[in-house]
Amino acid sequence: MGSWIDRELAGCKFADARIGKRFSMLMDQLSDGIGRTIPLACGDWGATKAAYRFLDNDRVSEAEILAGHFQATRERFAAVDGPVLVLHDTTEFSFTRSDTAAIGQTHKVASGHRDERGRPRMHTVCGILMHSSLVVTTDGLPLGLVAVKLWTRKKFKGTNALQGKNIDSGKHSVNTTRIPIEEKESIRWLENARQATEVLGDPSRIIHIGDRESDIYELFSECDSLDTKFIFRTCVNRRTEDEQTINEAMDDQRVKAVHRIEVLDPKGNLTTAELEIKYQKLEVCPPIGKEKRYENLTLTVIHARERGKPEGREPIEWKLITNLPVTCKADAVRMLDWYSLRWNIETFHKVLKSGCRAEDSKLRTADRLANLIAIMCILAWRVMWLTQTNRVSPELPAKLVFTDTEIKLLEHLIPAENASKKVTVGDFLTKLARLGGYLNRKRDGPPGNMVLWRGIVRLTDIHLGFSLARDVGN
Repeated sequence: MGSWIDRELAGCKFADARIGKRFSMLMDQLSDGIGRTIPLACGDWGATKAAYRFLDNDRVSEAEILAGHFQATRERFAAVDGPVLVLHDTTEFSFTRSDTAAIGQTHKVASGHRDERGRPRMHTVCGILMHSSLVVTTDGLPLGLVAVKLWTRKKFKGTNALQGKNIDSGKHSVNTTRIPIEEKESIRWLENARQATEVLGDPSRIIHIGDRESDIYELFSECDSLDTKFIFRTCVNRRTEDEQTINEAMDDQRVKAVHRIEVLDPKGNLTTAELEIKYQKLEVCPPIGKEKRYENLTLTVIHARERGKPEGREPIEWKLITNLPVTCKADAVRMLDWYSLRWNIETFHKVLKSGCRAEDSKLRTADRLANLIAIMCILAWRVMWLTQTNRVSPELPAKLVFTDTEIKLLEHLIPAENASKKVTVGDFLTKLARLGGYLNRKRDGPPGNMVLWRGIVRLTDIHLGFSLARDVGN
């Protein structure tokens, strides 16, 4: 499966060709040992030292590392038809270091120990924040990343810190809505929306998706100015042109549709939930104090609330805001279905942390960690792509994913129960997952990300052992 790396790195441009070669070698090493430490993945001190030098090189940045992958994402985007979803979310990578200043503090947590007065001792956590934008089809197939921003809180202190600074000076607390967006971490949402539009190059097909953190009026205006669409989960009770608030306007609306969906109960069993759906087009006003900078926007609010009180879980309630047209039940349900794919970006972050083990790295500076996380982003996308390809297009030829040698190895390791003329991606991804612990019982769902990446690592080891045995035999 190493040939895919060449496609993902083809658009990378470094200041020195030798840096590009080193990057390609490091990608090969890390992809063969997803989740392993750098020394274990590299195999010897010379390769490990070269990897550390690459990550510490002043002429290497996460933007240069990801440039080729962004280009490959654009090519995959151009190869599919219809709208695509750009999923946005922010996550935090936490590290335990004695010198927190080398990376940057994020927050304090209780260490589990208590002082002489019995009070819990606080431990300072350092880390890096990442805002990522993942492109997926409306079927959920991840096409790749189009924007990744990594930063520490040395620059952006957050609105809470701004408020605290103001309180300490003896003045009234700052109204966070009046702080310019450029002074807040939330500027990353706007920057990623711009970059996504620039990379993909076809704004009319782009639909931005975000959770309640994306309920930012400046972001609504930015998407509107870029001629892109969006579906964001809203939590702010904004003003409307009719001198009402969004909540008041929606309370006045009747239920326009009922939609049934399947959800998992606390025991993992599928149950049915009935959602009452309201939707209404509203003229939404900008926050007070920003009326001169931003204009009113005509947006549609969709409110979906579950009927009754389910046992063992909270009732479903989504309130979405969009600039897409919603004129009937089918439109509203489509918006809900598209928003429900937002979990893919959380899965991507989970693969980064649990599969690639990004937070286990012992690198000591923010710049080195940022470069390593950028590399892991490409690997995490690949694992997700394999997982979703098995679910979306299992009938594709296996040669699109596997080499001839890998196909032969998998056929030998896990023989087919029924001889089949077709050699499909679905069949061989299931074989790969079985190497990672997937049982493939009749009632089991399709394999997930974790068993697939474990299967990739094990297949790589088997492939290496096979090659060594062949060389020794010769």
